Amino acid sequence: MADIPEKSETKDTLRFLLKLALFVFILRSFIVTSFVIPSESMLPRLLIGDYLFVTKWNYGYSRWSLPFGLPLLPGRILGRDPARGDVVVFRSPGPDDHDVIKRVIGLPGDTIQVRDGQVILNGRPVPKQRIADFVLPLTPNFNADKCGAEHLDTVAGQGVCRYARFRETLPGGKSYDVLDQGDFPDRDDTIVYTVPAGNVFLMGDNRDDSADSRFAPPMGMGYIPMERLEGRAAVTFFSTDGTAEWIKPWTWVSAARWSRIGEGF
Repeated sequence: MADIPEKSETKDTLRFLLKLALFVFILRSFIVTSFVIPSESMLPRLLIGDYLFVTKWNYGYSRWSLPFGLPLLPGRILGRDPARGDVVVFRSPGPDDHDVIKRVIGLPGDTIQVRDGQVILNGRPVPKQRIADFVLPLTPNFNADKCGAEHLDTVAGQGVCRYARFRETLPGGKSYDVLDQGDFPDRDDTIVYTVPAGNVFLMGDNRDDSADSRFAPPMGMGYIPMERLEGRAAVTFFSTDGTAEWIKPWTWVSAARWSRIGEGF
């Protein structure tokens, strides 16, 4: 008789864990998930070490909405096209597929070209206005090597990275900041791209340091099928400069970039 409560408790625990796993699966697949920024391709809006919430319902659902790309959903269900300017998380093409974040620049049928660093969308230059330099302090997750020697500077005795910054405005009024690191013909002057049906053209805001739709795999991403879109970036919920150590809990606070928390898109 003494074993019966113990067996019942074990079953209850297993039942609870199963329900919890199912809840997390549904939440992350269909409602909201998290994403951490691993690279500098979306500077200045996104820094390495930013943590985002990504909403999953915006563009419909496919196998790439599910953890590990489980092939449980056929094609694209409840599909909706993104808007130009949306910042999206998607599954990259190729055998080493992984989650990536970029900005939507072109929709199906659009023509896109880059001339002298300016985006030409459907034959018209996208307005690009020079604004104040983007200045980013050097930290463990963005050091001098990532910055590049030609962009290193010092402000108030602290090492910083300084990039030329511009305000770009798409048709419809969506505006955002982009960076220009210099003259790179392979990135600043391209052929004319025509976005195929069912695909989008994506670019990083750090225009000279982004492997995106301007380049075919394996150098870039090429056009991205809509069914690979996983969701839209919604808000930054945490950010760290890389100085934290797991064995020193107090550094979790000192490493946080509190001013970035709550920034939307």
